[in-house]
Amino acid sequence: MAAQDWRQALQTVLQKYPRKESAVLEALYLAQRDKNYLSDADIRAVAEVLEMPVTEVEALVGFYSLFRRQPTGKYLIQVCTDLPCALRGAEAFYKRLCARLGLPPEGGTTPDGLFTVEEVVCLAACDRAPVAQINLQYYENLTDEAMDALIARLREQAQE
Repeated sequence: MAAQDWRQALQTVLQKYPRKESAVLEALYLAQRDKNYLSDADIRAVAEVLEMPVTEVEALVGFYSLFRRQPTGKYLIQVCTDLPCALRGAEAFYKRLCARLGLPPEGGTTPDGLFTVEEVVCLAACDRAPVAQINLQYYENLTDEAMDALIARLREQAQE
């Protein structure tokens, strides 16, 4: 989403709030949505639109783990490996996924910049593990084959 696009979407969002600064989390989400991270310019722009000090917006970005300050791949794959999911094979699934994408066991970003893989704690789907969230969309009861098909589909999408 281009800068102007998120600002237009934000104008609609602002109508739900009694004060502009109340929309700060939603504004940050909109600003981050297209490229999966927030640059200094994005943070300044959100602060400007909401008429807030930049330091207050930066503090929120630093506090909430859903906001990122570093670039990620086009597709951010988050796999829950918390204990309940690990008991359903998520930890081993995560390691196999990293290996198939040519990443170290701790995850990272593929050389083509398409995928970033990371472990997370709790995606609230313990009974449907292995579970992954890819750009905020859930995929449950995953198998290696299902994930390979999903990755292939995402690669095709990226080519379009």
